Amino acid sequence: MPSAIRRRRSIALLAVAAMSSALLVTSPTPATAGPNLIRNPGFETPGGPGNDGMPECWKKSGWGNNDFTYETVADARSGSAAMKVSLTRRVEGDRKALVTESSLCAPGVTANRQYDLSFWYKSTTPDTSVTLFRHDAATGWQYWTDVMTLPVNPSAYARAEVRTPEVPPGTDRIAWGVSVYGVGSVTTDDYVMEEVTVPVPDPECTGTPEECVKGRWDVLPTQNPVRSMHSVVLKNGKVLVIAGSGNDPAAFAAGTFTSAVYNPADGSWRQVPTPADLFCAGHVQLADGKVLIMSGNKGYPTADGRLGYQGLKDSYVFDPDTEAYVRTNDMHDGHWYPSATILGNGDVISFGGLKEDSTGNVTAEKFSAAQNRWLPINQVNQTWSYWGLYPSMILMQDGRLFYSGSHVFGNGTPGTGASIYDYDRNTITDVPGLQNKDERDQSASVLLPPAQDQRVLTIGGGNNERNPVANRLTDIIDLKEPSPRYLPGPLIPQGEVDQGQGRRPQRGAEGKMYVSAVLLPDGKVFETGGALHDRADPVFEASMFDPVTNTYQANMARDPIPRGYHSSSFLLPDGRVMSVGDNPGNNSWNHNVSVYTPPYLLKGPRPEITSVPDDRWNYGDTQRITVNRPIAKAELIRPAAVTHSSDPNQRFVDLPLTVHSGNRIDLNVTSNPNLAPPGWYMLFAADANGIPSVAKWVHLGPAPGQPGAAAAAKTAGGHGHHAPSPRVNEFADALEKPAKAPLKKRSSAPVSPKVSGCEPAYGTPGMCVPVKFPKTVAATAAARCDWLAARDFGRLKVNGRSDPLGLDRDKDGVACGKRDRRS
Repeated sequence: MPSAIRRRRSIALLAVAAMSSALLVTSPTPATAGPNLIRNPGFETPGGPGNDGMPECWKKSGWGNNDFTYETVADARSGSAAMKVSLTRRVEGDRKALVTESSLCAPGVTANRQYDLSFWYKSTTPDTSVTLFRHDAATGWQYWTDVMTLPVNPSAYARAEVRTPEVPPGTDRIAWGVSVYGVGSVTTDDYVMEEVTVPVPDPECTGTPEECVKGRWDVLPTQNPVRSMHSVVLKNGKVLVIAGSGNDPAAFAAGTFTSAVYNPADGSWRQVPTPADLFCAGHVQLADGKVLIMSGNKGYPTADGRLGYQGLKDSYVFDPDTEAYVRTNDMHDGHWYPSATILGNGDVISFGGLKEDSTGNVTAEKFSAAQNRWLPINQVNQTWSYWGLYPSMILMQDGRLFYSGSHVFGNGTPGTGASIYDYDRNTITDVPGLQNKDERDQSASVLLPPAQDQRVLTIGGGNNERNPVANRLTDIIDLKEPSPRYLPGPLIPQGEVDQGQGRRPQRGAEGKMYVSAVLLPDGKVFETGGALHDRADPVFEASMFDPVTNTYQANMARDPIPRGYHSSSFLLPDGRVMSVGDNPGNNSWNHNVSVYTPPYLLKGPRPEITSVPDDRWNYGDTQRITVNRPIAKAELIRPAAVTHSSDPNQRFVDLPLTVHSGNRIDLNVTSNPNLAPPGWYMLFAADANGIPSVAKWVHLGPAPGQPGAAAAAKTAGGHGHHAPSPRVNEFADALEKPAKAPLKKRSSAPVSPKVSGCEPAYGTPGMCVPVKFPKTVAATAAARCDWLAARDFGRLKVNGRSDPLGLDRDKDGVACGKRDRRS
């Protein structure tokens, strides 16, 4: 975590910034390079007056609390000069010799192109990084990204080379240099920057013309055997789906709890013995590839309305190798609908949910990776805040947590609805800008590709207490800003909605809740599924969000199966998207499984990763792979663990390339575990058309001496080389609002027993007669009964004497009979 000093800018020198496909077997075509774009690449030309002693076109840059020197030295690789940057003391921050950010010195670039960077260096510290800045024609200079960690090289000069990501739109110049963020020195010389042209294969449509633009959905011939509320892609490519009691009180009473494992390779399902009612639990991938599953359902709401859903203390680990659950120690309290976020050291932190007595849980809980157990809460920092149900808590690059405002049921948190939580300081600071923060019930939030950009997109949502039309809103926040705030994004494209009379086009402000958002290996976000109202009125619409242009491609192929409450969509290792579930208010269940083939799989042959010699990667590594033809990008995508539109651990981590002759590619791995928490990842390579390979599985974790190494050694092994420290940048360090005053210790927060938006006076628990009908429904028994009939609720038993919605006017104990409908 950053220190208090990190929040201050002591020297502001830094500018603010299993489907397989036919494979192409022709000889790789190398990328072509242009002339060197660096002015004064060897530091030979001295700077003029006012250049602070630096050579022409170079400047001192950096931030933080450290002691440093810049020297133009004679120890050159060629010519008479080289640049030496040294840190003799460091608490935080970095120093670097940076290409001067001016039109004279900073090389001009072209959007969507890539550039090869290289230089020669000596270093005495592993704590180095090649850092890029970009000039946006509209907003000025800003940090772009870190692309490479340099191995220690104290004696003879060695050459470093790396390829930039594609230049973002609006960028006309870039500047770069080597950041030193640990005690030691780096001497560099002979910088080169060349524009490269990556060969673009001729696209070849292998589907219908419409499919090649919109993609294609296929409904599988076999159905999901369980009522899955939870979907987890396992480290072996299989999919764990968890139902527990499946929102079925009869199954709960009988102790019938279910899970199943799907194997995409052969389309088979295997049901798995399930030890407890893991219905509406939390889950997260651990560093060793096992799945931590916490809480679940201890009891359904009582018919008298005095108790709502009740949370379990139970916790289990699911082992993909044995396909079995193993119990851990209990949590401190029950947490029905808890969050679950893995931290950079492999620990898991959890917030929110409902306790065993249906009240709101205000205790934070932490699972220790090193100890393999939940810690006592007196060993966990507590704010005594109630974060709600499934609060979306996204790990930031400095270890803080960003609460995006996405949640389940009711209203958002008090204040702006979004905030940054600093665990070390135990402070919560609101961030502004989230639109309609109390209508983000079952919206989706994702850390946009790549994770290095630290931008979060929040999509859609509703409110089950007031049951308005679900909205079309999107909001985007850039956590690299000194004082980040949400800004409005483009509206969700509209599709069709079925309100019981057949599909019709959406109109006006109609959007959707129960949104699924899936990060794809071409760097886009696939948005699908949803419904217009609380557990009712499915919306058939899908789109692609492009983080580069902040625009939607509307009218993608639509899942033919409704996907509302308790649905999940997630990425498979072959690049397709799988969707399961739908549980409308009448408590029926859709067991159909649909799979989406994105357009990138219909453009022709796929590139292939032909070898990954080492599948155990450490932070700061350079890992060599081979491919069968040129690629434009490679990335790690964390496998899904999704429920209720929520997977805060979903992330796409860019792997900058170093391209060698032939088919050899070096992939440069971030040194920061907060950008890519330890665990198993899908490694994809994509060509210049965005066509991805089938994924290879690699394990990412700390080497000995890195944070979290003890836990990793127990689970995944490690490599014995001198590893870099985590590379942390200075982001979100001047927040607009002050931190909130801490709350006093308390046992719980009050929560309505009807928090799920369902009226327990009618039907069985699990069925959801809305507490609040949509505004278009008149407040009469006839109108309400017509609404329920159009959605196949059938005849509803009245539980006890209470009839809060006036649906049993003849008092015969059954709602919506003929006599009840009379005006």
